[in-house]
Amino acid sequence: MTITHAPTFSLRTKEILETLATNGQLKVLQSIEGPMDATVRLRGYGEVVCLCSNNYLGLANHPEVVEAGIAGMRKYGAGTASVRFICGTFDCHERIEARIADFYGVEASYTFTSCWNANEAIFPTLCEAGDMIVSDELNHASIIDGIRLAASIKKGLLRCVYRHGDLGMLRERLAAARANAEVTGTIWVVTDGVFSMEGDIADLPGIRALCDEFCALLVVDDSHGTGVMGETGRGTHEHWGMDGTRVDYFTGTLGKALGGAAGGYIAGSRRAIDLLVQRGRPTLFSNALPCSVACSADKAIEILMREPGRVARLRENVAYARAGIAKTGFSVLESPTAICPIIVHDTAKAIRMSRQLLERGVFVIGFGYPVVPEGHARLRVQISAAHERAHLDALFAALRTLNGQ
Repeated sequence: MTITHAPTFSLRTKEILETLATNGQLKVLQSIEGPMDATVRLRGYGEVVCLCSNNYLGLANHPEVVEAGIAGMRKYGAGTASVRFICGTFDCHERIEARIADFYGVEASYTFTSCWNANEAIFPTLCEAGDMIVSDELNHASIIDGIRLAASIKKGLLRCVYRHGDLGMLRERLAAARANAEVTGTIWVVTDGVFSMEGDIADLPGIRALCDEFCALLVVDDSHGTGVMGETGRGTHEHWGMDGTRVDYFTGTLGKALGGAAGGYIAGSRRAIDLLVQRGRPTLFSNALPCSVACSADKAIEILMREPGRVARLRENVAYARAGIAKTGFSVLESPTAICPIIVHDTAKAIRMSRQLLERGVFVIGFGYPVVPEGHARLRVQISAAHERAHLDALFAALRTLNGQ
């Protein structure tokens, strides 16, 4: 018997990587040799303006945030060495979870090592057979994977998507769910607050109204909205003038505006958090959030709550950046958020432009397939409260050279 073997794994991966390199789509990891800030020291380039991080409030290198992390490591050691229900819960976890709940104005919260873990926990744990999850088509990959995981674990759990931001289609989906005899449990609607690739925001008042009409629960991942949106940086719901209790469950990250280290969380009802403690697989089988991160993120939230002027500074920088980009001949997708996508369509072009900007001392990343759909490649410019006008002016000057001005 002759067995014909498929190409070996090594050959297959070699061919994929060579194709990416040939097409100009190969991603190159840049190495930062110092702290994250408005500027960073990049290996091979020196000091460059950083316009691609999620350090929206400039807290990643804030002295108080750094010192809180150092103090946490001195007090609690380098790691938790256990999952939470065994011996991995420390009093610093209790403090930051109380802080997060207070920040949103909800009953309770629970932390994870990442928001990806949080989104992998919420639906597989809280949903059951007969439930229906309705998701915006442009939701973050972690939400998509969390829903897929839930459906694979809970047989009979139903799911569907609606066109991005299309409340008319959302209404149709909710009406169909209510009329579906297989939907015997809870209907869940999930959306990003701020969509990370588009930089636009969900119409939370409109979605909430539909959830109320069809007796559905609302889950909002506000990873890119927390610390950015609203008068005091509470998030996208505050931008819309909504109380935190009008969102049933928040998921979010500590790795962006809130200190930028790592970690994620779910915030909402005490009963749901208690169930996550009992049955959430990421809580039962993964170590707790490092204590140093719990301490530094707790300090970051404290600073945000006492210094709302940081949010105002960010808004000023965003307005200045959007106006300045428009004058360079490039167009940026309209939005009140700190994410300013410049659409260039072709993935290879986006990567090439990113490299050209870096050669001019401006660090901006080009995104293409599979992060965004084919034909929708972009440069994603991200603004921070830490940026000075000179940093943003450097961006405008570099963009003008790329545009032949």
